[in-house]
Amino acid sequence: MVTTKTIFICQNCGYQSPKWLGRCPNCQKWNTLVEERLQDIIEEGKDVRRVPSGPPKKLTDIKSGDFIRTNTNIKELDRVLGGGIVAGSVILIGGEPGIGKSTLLLQVSGILAKSKRVLYVNGEESIAQTKLRADRLSITSDNLYIINDTEVSSIAEHIEKLNPEVVVIDSIQVLYNRDFSQSPGSVTQIKECSGALTVLAKYKGFSLFIVGHVTKEGAIAGPKILEHMVDCVIYFEGQNQMAFRILRSVKNRFGPTNEIGVFHMTQKGLIEVANPSEIFLINTHSKSISGSAVVPTMEGTRSILVEIQALVTPSNFSMSRQRAIGVDLNRLLLLIAVLEKRLNLNLANYDVFVNVAGGIKVIEPGCDLAVCLAIASSFKNRPVSNDAIFIGEVGLGGEIRSVGQTQLRINEAVRLGFKKCILHNSDIKHITSASSIELLGVENIKDAVEIALR
Repeated sequence: MVTTKTIFICQNCGYQSPKWLGRCPNCQKWNTLVEERLQDIIEEGKDVRRVPSGPPKKLTDIKSGDFIRTNTNIKELDRVLGGGIVAGSVILIGGEPGIGKSTLLLQVSGILAKSKRVLYVNGEESIAQTKLRADRLSITSDNLYIINDTEVSSIAEHIEKLNPEVVVIDSIQVLYNRDFSQSPGSVTQIKECSGALTVLAKYKGFSLFIVGHVTKEGAIAGPKILEHMVDCVIYFEGQNQMAFRILRSVKNRFGPTNEIGVFHMTQKGLIEVANPSEIFLINTHSKSISGSAVVPTMEGTRSILVEIQALVTPSNFSMSRQRAIGVDLNRLLLLIAVLEKRLNLNLANYDVFVNVAGGIKVIEPGCDLAVCLAIASSFKNRPVSNDAIFIGEVGLGGEIRSVGQTQLRINEAVRLGFKKCILHNSDIKHITSASSIELLGVENIKDAVEIALR
């Protein structure tokens, strides 16, 4: 029996409404509700996506054990995944077009195909185009199977016949379920196709990679429920014009979140960067320029030293401008207000530009002190100590607040040859091994500026 009904679905969050609304009540976005026809297929009360689950088991009868992980031999990717690929897991990879999603997954497929059967479903390119990419990446394997298909039930049939251990879907936006009348890429199609493949992956026990395109806001296209359905969500960061790519984990049921992996895009594919701090600094601490400060930021369990750059110039317009790349703009405006109030810096008639070198995004408050010192350095045209790092959150009263994992940050700075560290007084007692670096404790932003600026 087939029943059909018409509803309005938000293309941003998946909210459903029986009538059209100008603004989505769930995500508050305007003009996102689109009329769609839903067709429910009912065959004698049986759901087409239902798979045998077995009888219920007592918790005490279930044997606990470590997840079976498979290393990809790409250490940066394994770090982001929490130590490797878990059997039966579903991994969603998002990023802008051309940033390297297909390249990375084809490289991973080529490595895993040496010991496992891998199915690569490419709905956007022909088999010949995929072969050309594989030749460029020097990938050859008899266990790597390529198909060009976009119908989810047909893909499921290929999976049943081939019985692969790893499946790659590139991409979810081009797949469709013929039981639904919506076009590929709609909320219904994305949700139904993802749900069917996820259920199949859990039942069969194969690892599933799904490629998702991103919107102009940088979020994965489609309803937010797509990210809730999968086990791991990974974003590619960076720009097509830049050689370096950053792979960031924002959700991981089998490992820590906010881990990052750094890659270098070359003609031979993506090459992992084992020491990203040296790449992002580029010998910055050997130069003496104003408006530059180095901070050891934490990305998951890894400490990475990055350079905060600031440029403060007199404004030529009626209103001053503030721009930020790699730093939250609202946080920057707050720090500028603190500098004006607590240090009497007259920044109202100056344009303030802040940039994180290397294209990395810094989201933790531990970089506040470095941002403030870079701005003060550019405003006074006096360079900060080129052998110093700066750690601390800045409060509205101009006080410096302590941050976590100080020892890991210090260790990374020592390894790269820095000699001084300005941080909150209370953090010094947590440092157990820092014999080759001078620890300078401060209580407020005024003390930090007096020590840092020459």
